[in-house]
Amino acid sequence: MAYKCIFLDRDGVINKDIGYLNKIEDFEFINNFINSFQRITLLGFKLIIVTNQSGIARGMYSVDDLKLLNNWLIRKLKDNNIEILDIFFCPHGPDDKCKCRKPMPGLFIAAEKKYDIDKSNSWMIGDKESDIEAANNFGIFNTILFESEVSNHPIESSAKFKINSLKKLDKLIV
Repeated sequence: MAYKCIFLDRDGVINKDIGYLNKIEDFEFINNFINSFQRITLLGFKLIIVTNQSGIARGMYSVDDLKLLNNWLIRKLKDNNIEILDIFFCPHGPDDKCKCRKPMPGLFIAAEKKYDIDKSNSWMIGDKESDIEAANNFGIFNTILFESEVSNHPIESSAKFKINSLKKLDKLIV
């Protein structure tokens, strides 16, 4: 049976984007993330995080540092009845020309190789146009651009929906 998934960018959607987050003590959830995703998971969606982490290529932190933070995040969310199916990350920099850095669809392709993904019933929630483009390049067109109060986004987006509060997810994802 194919999974209907919600793909999530991490920085700017799950946690406040402070730039190259790599320490647990610097992690701060976006307002309403826990409450909104407790409800969303009741709808039967699997959650997969897809995140560019160029801080690794820039030497700001290591893969092990990222894995430590990811494992903490998975446990913290599980303690709040939110299960993360998996986390896929791109460790490359913007100039590396890899196939996994969003807007390329490589992280989604890796998820599809590991899990049976129902693209037509899956979603992407991101805070940058590159998140939306990556989902579209993979064949997911249910997309949400999350514009938090501190984000600076282009006015134009190919996202199906734009929201400025995660409380609004209940009205969009069914």
